[in-house]
Amino acid sequence: MKHASLRPLVARQVTGLAVLALAAAGTLTVGVNTPARAATCGGYVGLTFDDGPSGNTPTLLNALRQNGLRATMFNEGQFAASYPAQVKAQVSAGMWVGNHSYTHPHLTQQTQATIDSEISRTQQAIAAAGGGTPRLFRPPYGETNATVKAVATKYGLTQIIWDVDSQDWNGASADAIVAAAGRLTNGQIILMHDWPANTVAAIPRIAQGLAARGLCAGMISPQTGRAVAPG
Repeated sequence: MKHASLRPLVARQVTGLAVLALAAAGTLTVGVNTPARAATCGGYVGLTFDDGPSGNTPTLLNALRQNGLRATMFNEGQFAASYPAQVKAQVSAGMWVGNHSYTHPHLTQQTQATIDSEISRTQQAIAAAGGGTPRLFRPPYGETNATVKAVATKYGLTQIIWDVDSQDWNGASADAIVAAAGRLTNGQIILMHDWPANTVAAIPRIAQGLAARGLCAGMISPQTGRAVAPG
């Protein structure tokens, strides 16, 4: 399913002052809670957040941490380069960082050289920001073809799409996002985004819903492309 990159401009323009203020207020946190139910996980699902980092990233990370959830953050290279402290915060909060291209273009409409540039520059930007070398790649809009896959493979990346689209990019309510997460089954992956306020609001109930069904938030395996127990 295709989706548009509709992040409000304000979410793209975090300032150094804003980050400092969040840190001073204690909302920029590190570390990750381990859910008390971890030993009883009956399966794992992949929570993914595209288009970061943004001005909303500290709030998102805090919500995930407070609810004992880990997730994969598919970052755009341009934002990783602009806001490296936020990439480090993602890692410190126990999240995994993936590649979501540099400028979020329709890659299937680009030349192989442009595709290569989009992917390689993002690998470099994330690594330079302290996010490690990504092993997972999500093509913008979920659009892919043989060339996109081949370039991703060249950089040691496994292409990850999704099983459930939360529609948060399309103005979905918190209730609708929670309901979408409720459709996840073992091994499946849900698409969410870094910037919508409704997504952050949904996180506590997403955590409750998963726990009620014996599911835990896991990592996405580069080998299988499915959600598995964190390694």
